[in-house]
Amino acid sequence: MAWFIHYLSLALATINDWTGSLGIAIILFTLVIRLVLLPVTLPSIKAQKKIQDLKPELDVLKKKFKDDKAGFQKAQLDLYKKYNINPLAGCLPQLAQFGVLIALYQTFLSLLKQPTFNGIELHLQLGWLDLSQPDSLYILPVLAAVTQLILSVMLMPVTEIKDEVSNKSKKLKVIEKNKKEEDTAEMAATMQQQMLYMMPIMTGFFAIKFPAGLSLYWVITTVFSIVQQYMISGPGGLETYYKRAKLLLKIKT
Repeated sequence: MAWFIHYLSLALATINDWTGSLGIAIILFTLVIRLVLLPVTLPSIKAQKKIQDLKPELDVLKKKFKDDKAGFQKAQLDLYKKYNINPLAGCLPQLAQFGVLIALYQTFLSLLKQPTFNGIELHLQLGWLDLSQPDSLYILPVLAAVTQLILSVMLMPVTEIKDEVSNKSKKLKVIEKNKKEEDTAEMAATMQQQMLYMMPIMTGFFAIKFPAGLSLYWVITTVFSIVQQYMISGPGGLETYYKRAKLLLKIKT
């Protein structure tokens, strides 16, 4: 790991020397790393998308085998086999990415602590940012938290929100019934939403404490992940929130 971190640091310092900014070097370097990892990340995302698409069929199996755990597991594996899905396809790629992220984290952290590396001067100023210090204006922490929230929502499966009656009706009973439907859906997703917001909050908190260079890296890699996820799987869970917002607007009008 030490030699790997050394050469990552040397690459960053060299790009910093070419561009005159370590911040630009971090942006370019992050994009290059994510592009190099595409052959690893794409199969993982596609496997997750296939499993999400099977959610309606899995829900049917859960009801059918609600008192037979072994039967459900066998039926689930048969379903995956039918659609040629390997549920473990995303595990090893994710572990590989995690290893790279750890190396990058250590690289940035060590590089930001020194004014020079291997005889190359590091240009630590980028706009208002001193990359070796936390962002005093909290712009990067906010961006880190918001982009992480968007990505987390996109990774959630789309859930259908169906009204038993039309929203066009102005009757009070109809409005209350539609509101009750939405409240029921929200109660069912309470635990999932708590986990959904936990990661962005933690990301924002760490970004406040860590050097701005690390926060910059996290924002860039998360934005890349959002674009990548959208191109492969579409808006994902964002579609659910769009439907809920649309439903609320109809109820109010």
